[in-house]
Amino acid sequence: MGATLGLSMGQREAHALTAEEVYSIASGDNDARIAALQKLATKGDPALPAFLEALAADTVKVAGNKAYIVYGDDVKDAATGAPAKLPEGAEDVVNNNRMSSEIEAALAAGKLASPDVAARAEAIDALSKAADESKLPVIDKALAAETDAKLKTLLKAVRAKAMLTSSDAGTRIEAIKALAEDATPEARALLMERMAGTDETDPAVKGSLQFALDKVNRKLAWGEYAGVLFTGISLGSILLLAALGLAITYGLMGVINMAHGELMMIGAYATYAVQNVFRNHFPGAFDWYIVLAVPASFLAAALVGAVLERGVFRFLYGRPLETLLASWGVSLMLMQGVRSLFGAQNVQVENPSWMSGGFDILSNLTLPYNRLVIIAFAALVLVGMTLLIAKTRLGLFVRSVTQNRPMASCMGVNTARVDTMAFSLGAGIAGLAGCALSQIGNVGPDLGQNYIVDSFMVVVLGGVGQIAGTVYAALGLGLINKFLEGWAGAVLAKIMVLVIVVIFIQKRPQGLFAMKGRSAEA
Repeated sequence: MGATLGLSMGQREAHALTAEEVYSIASGDNDARIAALQKLATKGDPALPAFLEALAADTVKVAGNKAYIVYGDDVKDAATGAPAKLPEGAEDVVNNNRMSSEIEAALAAGKLASPDVAARAEAIDALSKAADESKLPVIDKALAAETDAKLKTLLKAVRAKAMLTSSDAGTRIEAIKALAEDATPEARALLMERMAGTDETDPAVKGSLQFALDKVNRKLAWGEYAGVLFTGISLGSILLLAALGLAITYGLMGVINMAHGELMMIGAYATYAVQNVFRNHFPGAFDWYIVLAVPASFLAAALVGAVLERGVFRFLYGRPLETLLASWGVSLMLMQGVRSLFGAQNVQVENPSWMSGGFDILSNLTLPYNRLVIIAFAALVLVGMTLLIAKTRLGLFVRSVTQNRPMASCMGVNTARVDTMAFSLGAGIAGLAGCALSQIGNVGPDLGQNYIVDSFMVVVLGGVGQIAGTVYAALGLGLINKFLEGWAGAVLAKIMVLVIVVIFIQKRPQGLFAMKGRSAEA
């Protein structure tokens, strides 16, 4: 810091600051200091930034009618930059929040022409904190030179904020109209602040404020409704992925598998493991680790599912209570196994760069890339599973065993093998759900516990064994849950959704879609 100040002071031989000017900025009441600073800032004096940096660093003292920059034992005359002796009784310069904002804004004005986008963004933010009519020439100059679209939008908002402080009513109305067209949450905040304040007394301006505020609220409402709709579809796609595996293991096979959530967890940890392999051994291809993580998560969960079906569930078919208790015990074992292997703390799975960020649809609506990818992924998994069940030999065997096991066995179908393959398929789809979930949050041993109840609700609500019903139920519950969250909060929304599902099942026990055929008659 000392070297910086020394260098800055050493470059002052050609400066135009006078002792009276620097003293007027350093001493006196805040209004007078700010007025003096604003007057000098418009001149673009090259020596001013160095003095303001010292002022912001609290290294300026005043004595008599002079200001001094003091850093340790090094004392300089603030106006001439020459070495000086600090007089007795010199007082520290104290800057309140308002004065500090003005100093930051004046320093920011010089950074608005920086080639670095981040530096310009920081300067615009500092300028916004003290935006008033005096800053308009600086803002207009920066606006004309700015090439970055986002920064240009920010500068327009700062310009409108500065124009709102104008003494001319017409200028204020012009700013209000610009904010109404901008229709961003920041514009609404500025309009509401001006509306609630006591500075505005002109009736015409107040009328324009109310009209603009109503217009902005209407525009933002569309973005808020669309945001709720998108988050509802996003939640529905996650519930769909979580429930599709249950549509086979519970819906088609009748197995109440309380360890289904832990199969999702295994898929998420498989994704984490693949990520680490790419990070450590193939860093250049890290953005494509997800391509390998998808089949890895499916195979890991499917393998565990096959072991569980052969080792536990095949002995419990037709005994729902024992199956429920056994699967609950299995879920505890799997969670403890993961804790022992990976630790009890959550682990982070990083998005590939092409899944980071989002589409800016409206000023208050951004669609994250990772959520869009998950929605598309859920649709692909749904299509693939539907084709597998409806068009393949395995699907035919699964449907035949589900509808009439004795007859299928008489026709030569190896029912035990079909059970294992079907259960493995359901477990593998749960693993895919875990892979998707890893892209929107941290991965932990209890990841699956957050979705197991919702998954069963989706399957039961849609109709046991009905994939189409599972789709409608997942999307419906996702949308209802998000709309209710905005009205009643997250906890009450969960309770209300559960009550709605219970009432619906009481009125229609077969769910949205009733099972047809011999299995329904049995």
